[in-house]
Amino acid sequence: MRTDEQGPPGGLDPLIAAAEAAMMRSLVDPDHAMRAGRTLLASARRAGSPEGEVMALRAMALAARELGDLETAELRLREAIAVERAPAKRLAQARLSLVTVRTERGHPLQALRVAALAWAYLSPLDRAKLDTQRAVALAHLGRHQEAIASCDRALRALVHAPGTIDDRRFLAGGLLNRGLIHTLRGDWNAAMHDLTACLQISQHAGLRHLARLSAANLPFLAVRRGDIAGAFQHYREAEDTLFGFPERLATMRADFAGALLAAHLPGEARAMLSLAVPDLEASGAHVALAESRLKLAQVELLTGDPHRAREVAEQAASELAAQERASWLPLAKEVVLRSRLALEPVTPSLVREVIACADELEDGFGHQAGAAAMRLVAAEAALAVDDHPTASTQLARLTRHAERSTRRVPAGTRLTSLAAEGQARQLTQASQIPAPVRQHALALEAALQEDVTAAFRAVHEGLAEVSEQVETFDDPSLRAHAARAGERLAAFGLKLAVRDGFAEEVFEWAERWRAVAAPAHASSPVSPEEVRAELGHGALVEFVAEEESLLAVLITGQRVLLRRLGEVRQVKEAIVRLRYALRRRSDVEAAGADLEGLLLRPLMGELGDRPLVVVPVGALHTLPWGALPCLRGRPVSVTAGAGAWIRARALCRAHPGPAPVVAAAAGPGLAHARAEVAQVLDCHPAGREVAGRRQAVLEALATADVLHLAAHGVFHARSPLVSGILLEDGSLMAYDLLDVSRSAGLVVLSACNSGMSRTPVEGAPLGLPGTFLAKGAACVVAGLVRVDDESARAVMSLFHELLAQGQPPDAALAAAAAKTGEVGFACFGAGDRPLY
Repeated sequence: MRTDEQGPPGGLDPLIAAAEAAMMRSLVDPDHAMRAGRTLLASARRAGSPEGEVMALRAMALAARELGDLETAELRLREAIAVERAPAKRLAQARLSLVTVRTERGHPLQALRVAALAWAYLSPLDRAKLDTQRAVALAHLGRHQEAIASCDRALRALVHAPGTIDDRRFLAGGLLNRGLIHTLRGDWNAAMHDLTACLQISQHAGLRHLARLSAANLPFLAVRRGDIAGAFQHYREAEDTLFGFPERLATMRADFAGALLAAHLPGEARAMLSLAVPDLEASGAHVALAESRLKLAQVELLTGDPHRAREVAEQAASELAAQERASWLPLAKEVVLRSRLALEPVTPSLVREVIACADELEDGFGHQAGAAAMRLVAAEAALAVDDHPTASTQLARLTRHAERSTRRVPAGTRLTSLAAEGQARQLTQASQIPAPVRQHALALEAALQEDVTAAFRAVHEGLAEVSEQVETFDDPSLRAHAARAGERLAAFGLKLAVRDGFAEEVFEWAERWRAVAAPAHASSPVSPEEVRAELGHGALVEFVAEEESLLAVLITGQRVLLRRLGEVRQVKEAIVRLRYALRRRSDVEAAGADLEGLLLRPLMGELGDRPLVVVPVGALHTLPWGALPCLRGRPVSVTAGAGAWIRARALCRAHPGPAPVVAAAAGPGLAHARAEVAQVLDCHPAGREVAGRRQAVLEALATADVLHLAAHGVFHARSPLVSGILLEDGSLMAYDLLDVSRSAGLVVLSACNSGMSRTPVEGAPLGLPGTFLAKGAACVVAGLVRVDDESARAVMSLFHELLAQGQPPDAALAAAAAKTGEVGFACFGAGDRPLY
């Protein structure tokens, strides 16, 4: 690079050349560049070289940014800009670097102003580099089209640049930025193209950190493309490559969390955000921090903690306001108001605040789905305070769009440009209202007029649209709103059915709700008659939560009954007492009897001594059913739904054979694991031991009829997909199973808490049992409480002996539990078909 008039004629000033080299070095070895920058800064000040001083400070700032110290990076750049008599070009280059730092520190609008000051003094090539930085600020302000255009301009120039390492850095960075914006807009192919190109250029140029950044965005992209299993695999790889770069790792986790939230996995998003937020706070990455706090507030609300959700949302709102990001503020206000509705009595003033928030969301860019959902909440809140006119007005805002979108304009009618524009705007808004929200509003309107038939019809039609159209939305936030709205719509149908009090109708709507709440377990709707045909002498109890009440639908070969059992709160408290008693190994009988009185005593007249199929709801997913006195020795199968149970029974019939192929593996840290595996294999003539390693276990899962794992288990109540089994080379997580093409028919998890399952929406089970069942297992036996090694070996050895003697899994487990006294295991799926 040529120097200014202070340099020796015909050559480079050595100080300037060294400063240039330090800036380049900051991209590949920031520690070395920081040390070199300090030395050069001292030399430049002694030599009276303003240009060298600016360049040394900029080199130190770039190194600090690469090391994740954004505060120091900004201080150095501001020092550089303040250097007197420095060439305008060098000051503009310092401002170019400041654009990104100001954006990352939470001031994208100010960053654009800094860019405007630098523009006039930059060369065409440096202007292209500035455009890549402006794109980031524009994207954070929600101006995605402008951001894409800025990247396009930059890349057209940079692709023909001389090819210095700085040129390569900005070319790769521009591709990275554009790829991320494409991802936000749902253009997956374009995003993958740009991120892959960024990775190739970075690796070729030795820009290892930028290569890591592009790889770190693959989890985010994989989730947005619907590849959840691949996303977690990319995440594990990125976590390793970004180790030692806490700010970059935190940003990757926050982006990944946003994608998981859009994919309707709030628990998994929360796990990522709980790691990301503290690191973002420590590194001063204020833009990403404010966005991450908002995401965290949303997931805290979705996972059942409105107190924490309100607190975090208010903090996020304060930070967003300080960053002048007005379009984000209604999103934070929405979380605050939803939290208040969960925590406070509804008042007319609160209803007005909810309506105002819906108006703000509707006026904001890209928030139409959220506005529609909030307007429905406002209508329900208005009904809670008997304000029917306000409720009707809000519902009309949702339903009139549906009416107008189907209304034809009479031939020959001429519309003014203003009228045409208004109609177009209304149709655009209508297209962004998720179908279940619109149908819920129609159903609520019909119910208010006591037209139950029309209300059920609206719910039916809405759920049909959910199954057909949710995945057609390009915007992941629209998909998430539609999925959540679908759950609420199905719950409203269930509420209508409970109000009518017909057992068959309640059963039908309970099954519909479960299908929407947990689509991985969904199956074709089944009637009570189909269930009775499969039950034989057995009985099925499907539990239903309706607001604060718990109900049960009992199906036997003779009858279908509906019983109201009591308050959900009482049942939750009783389950906590029982689990505590099991942990202490004291008062178990009394705690079990109390819970039995709440859940099954009202049904005992019809239940008798029949084998039982249980369909839990909410906290019942954590209940060790064998601890209830009336169920000791009784075969019990726990299932996600009646339809899922019938499907699992069909899978049992689909794997006939003289003797099942049995595989067993032992994990680390269990004193009796290998002895347990040996005893299990002694029971089965076609048994073999496999290594307790992830790949070996996954291969056995694809080939065996029975897979037995004796290992430690970990359950994450709020993040079911990160529950796992500890093996020799790490944990086999629930998300690892999402890509398997086949599961063993019977999976036995001899591990503490491995059978625990819960979802934030209190729907059908996730965690390990639910994931195995969703991938084709007919039956999963797993622990629901902590079980000591010796007890686990005893009950599992007897269980397999009884299996080999021809007993089905549910009966074998019941008998083994009764004999050993170990009631901590449960049988999930369809456990009534023998293996031999």
